[in-house]
Amino acid sequence: MFNFILLLCYIAAFTWIFTVLLLYYIHMFQLNSYKPKEHRAWMKLPENSLKIKLLDLQFAAAMLFAIFLGKTGMIIAILIFCFMAFMNKPAKAKKPLVYTKRVKRMLLTAYLLYALLLIVFVIVHANTFAFEVAFFLFGLLVSDMVLISNLINKPMETAINNGFINEARKMIDDMPNLTVIGVTGSYGKTSVKFFLQKLLSAKYNVLVTPKNFNTTLGVVRTIRENLRATHEIFVCEMGAKNIGDIKEICDLVHPTHGVITSIGPQHLESFLTIDNVIKTKFELADSVGKRGKVFLNYDNEYIVNHKTDNDIITYGVHNETADFHPYDIHSSSAGSSFKLKDEAGKEWTFSTKLIGEHNVLNIAGAIAVAYSLGISMEALAIQVRRLESVPHRLQLVKGNNALIIDDAYNSNPSGAKAALDTLNTFDGVKIVVTPGMVELGSKQEECNKIFGTQIAEICDYAVLVGPKQTEPIQQGLKEANYPASQTYVAQDLTDALAFVERLNTNGVQKIVLLENDLPDNY
Repeated sequence: MFNFILLLCYIAAFTWIFTVLLLYYIHMFQLNSYKPKEHRAWMKLPENSLKIKLLDLQFAAAMLFAIFLGKTGMIIAILIFCFMAFMNKPAKAKKPLVYTKRVKRMLLTAYLLYALLLIVFVIVHANTFAFEVAFFLFGLLVSDMVLISNLINKPMETAINNGFINEARKMIDDMPNLTVIGVTGSYGKTSVKFFLQKLLSAKYNVLVTPKNFNTTLGVVRTIRENLRATHEIFVCEMGAKNIGDIKEICDLVHPTHGVITSIGPQHLESFLTIDNVIKTKFELADSVGKRGKVFLNYDNEYIVNHKTDNDIITYGVHNETADFHPYDIHSSSAGSSFKLKDEAGKEWTFSTKLIGEHNVLNIAGAIAVAYSLGISMEALAIQVRRLESVPHRLQLVKGNNALIIDDAYNSNPSGAKAALDTLNTFDGVKIVVTPGMVELGSKQEECNKIFGTQIAEICDYAVLVGPKQTEPIQQGLKEANYPASQTYVAQDLTDALAFVERLNTNGVQKIVLLENDLPDNY
């Protein structure tokens, strides 16, 4: 009887730690966009690889105790499993695991594999040693169980996704008069998308992809759930981490116009080279072809230097040859104002609650598109005044004894520099809170080091989130002779914000730039 109870406790403890780790790895797989290649790259990151090896070591120790020390070993193994489960219990996530149907199917597959192990044990229950060895091997595969389940489910997932894609494609094909505007870029695409929604709504019934629904399946979901026969324009944000990603979305929605907001060294872990980034972003222009116009940010050197046969309209703050060139730009904590000339040379003044030159550039791009689609400058000036800040993109927020510039979403070298320039326009004690930039491949260390030198030129205090993650920024600060007394390296964002709260500025207002907030898989 004792042996049976001990065995049940062993299975229960193993099931507990198996479930805890399975949910963790599925959560990370979801954050890695359900892409095995990216998930494997995530697993190989030094900090993640170390954690996986330590967990494997604990599994190995527990199971070796159980195999070679009999009942005493089983009890020790149970205690180790319970300790592992307790120490690895889910922490509060910035973006919690979403139990989609795909996640539920992966969980079912993983548990079926686990159940198969138990069934085999029941059949060969006399061979306890073989059972424990099987558990030993199964425990070491927990970190790979997500990829194994995904591989088993792949034919079914492919069939389900193809069904959804075909349904969405038919809905688009059944609306031949729908104007589809594709928006892509290394950065700025989400802001331009939201600005277009507001400006175009002055005349048209507009649908945009919500939030960060910028993958093929995100676009498919938007179409299936939100597209109606009454919509006249569909603004489709298009994200990419690999060559062909933009083309895949274009083949689905057939854009009649395209906006390329920027090109830069982002997602280089998957793209590998900037040339691959350029090629992928211009897949949108290739798809538009001669059907419509392509709107290009001519402040961006990669875009300017790329030859295209499309009918183009350009915009830019620093490039005076651009078709839509904002000038006389003024920014304050109250917002921004600028002037633009239309094709007849008439000057128009625009004002907005949004701050920063980067926002002015993106608004100019949205104006270029809306004006070309027949919306008057008078109507556009009214709509620009009504624009709201895009969450976490140079969003001005009043905090406790501080003014916060929230630019926490997915930072990149150009955007980070623009955010610092925006911070520099404010009067007060300038503080940056940042973990630095990621997904920059081999250029990541160099870009973060340069970011450190830029911080030194502008900020009174540098609050860096993560000792290891921010080492290149710290190096950049040191090379710029930035005072160590004005640098604080925080363990996490909570620690960083607590330091900012404690900081005594003798009554002078704190201006806090939140530059990037890494997702849970970093």
